[in-house]
Amino acid sequence: MTEFTKLGLSASTLKAVAETGYTEATPIQEQAIPVALAGRDVLGIAQTGTGKTAAFTLPMVDRLASGFAKARMPRALVLAPTRELADQVAESFAKYAKGTKLSWALLIGGVSMGDQVSALDKGVDVLIATPGRLLDLFDRGKMLLTGVQIMVVDEADRMLDMGFIPDIERIFKLTPPRRQTLFFSATMPPEITRLTTQFLKDPTRIEVARPATTADTITQYVAPIGSADPKAKRTALRMLIERSDVKNGIVFCNRKSEVDIVAKSLNVHGFDAAPIHGDLDQSLRMKTLSDFRSGELKILVASDVAARGLDIPDVSHVFNYDVPHTADDYVHRIGRTGRAGRTGEAFMILTPADDRSYDKVLKLIKKTPETLDLELDVSELKSTPRQKEDRKRTRRDNRPRPIADPAVLRCHRGRGPGGSGGQPATAGRCHRRHRRSPGSLAPFAGTWWAHDGFARKPRTNPRPGRSRTRQEPRPQPGAHTRHG
Repeated sequence: MTEFTKLGLSASTLKAVAETGYTEATPIQEQAIPVALAGRDVLGIAQTGTGKTAAFTLPMVDRLASGFAKARMPRALVLAPTRELADQVAESFAKYAKGTKLSWALLIGGVSMGDQVSALDKGVDVLIATPGRLLDLFDRGKMLLTGVQIMVVDEADRMLDMGFIPDIERIFKLTPPRRQTLFFSATMPPEITRLTTQFLKDPTRIEVARPATTADTITQYVAPIGSADPKAKRTALRMLIERSDVKNGIVFCNRKSEVDIVAKSLNVHGFDAAPIHGDLDQSLRMKTLSDFRSGELKILVASDVAARGLDIPDVSHVFNYDVPHTADDYVHRIGRTGRAGRTGEAFMILTPADDRSYDKVLKLIKKTPETLDLELDVSELKSTPRQKEDRKRTRRDNRPRPIADPAVLRCHRGRGPGGSGGQPATAGRCHRRHRRSPGSLAPFAGTWWAHDGFARKPRTNPRPGRSRTRQEPRPQPGAHTRHG
């Protein structure tokens, strides 16, 4: 590795780097920083955990050191796919720009827009944003992008997965053609290749590893179980956690609803776990991440919103509760461990229903994880099946059963459950649909009546547009009414 002092960075930037404890640059930093300092476009391809954030932050700080900010006209723009990654980039910028007068603003959703507008009005050098909030403020006339000199797109393949490519194309077109572009991605699908061809000018391609490879510092395991039953999978997950010396770990699930269920299950069985996914409030997501980084939280149960770019340096274990739908996501998930030269372990629970997705993962990573035998008897761990009537339960069926006097309860047309007049309607249905006009309720005014077996109060006012002229039948002889 090369020391930062040999990369052409300024003295103030080198001092800020030294204060963070780093002395040697990673391969992506070693190759990208000199090119970026020269003002050329960069296309960086590297797996997660290789230091891509510093690879664009450090040269950006140096290049913007001379100059000043203008109101509503940022000089640099950093785009990130998720709020958490944008916040992480902002933290890195704050550390590396400590010895300068550069200002920055974080534009993400889920927080007050007023503070962000105030920062833009004062003028900032660097905007760190998610595409949605950036375009929202732009459409409101709160900023101009014609002064952007440096544009950074981080985790571009994740942008593709989240459907941000049309937004990215629009943002590119809003910035000056002579800008410098630093484009970073862990994988290069065809759509990303098209984007770089269209908007980058003769970029220097820096590829420190084959696209979509896993780090050699990560030991990978797969744990086959004979059932896809959720209870069996949760049991297998607990067994994997218990058999491993977990300092802190991340559990990945495919669905947000499953994240909450797995986190609750782990807590019930005595594990310190908390969920994080896109449907949670932003303040809660930030607090959960902060607790996990500080060591107060041991296990983070996450959807793929946390699989890309989050800098949690010392994660010891990653658990794939579900085999990811796309093979690229597997690379990004296990990339949360084994970062910055550290070692880590990654486990994946494999069910018979996951064979196709698992084959895609093996084809991508070109290696076979070690197989673990959990000796799990899945026949005793099947979830209790719900009753047929519970699965088909309707809103009406959830209503309380009638509790009034059966002698008074009857259909409002005088028909009981079988359709014959004057029979108490305490159960079943009358098999007919009737107009519930006040005239039909006149013989039973002031009483409770039942229809389809449920107690209801008669209407006191007619429905708009309903006629009262229809002849209503009188109560059947011998029918028990309030008036006897």
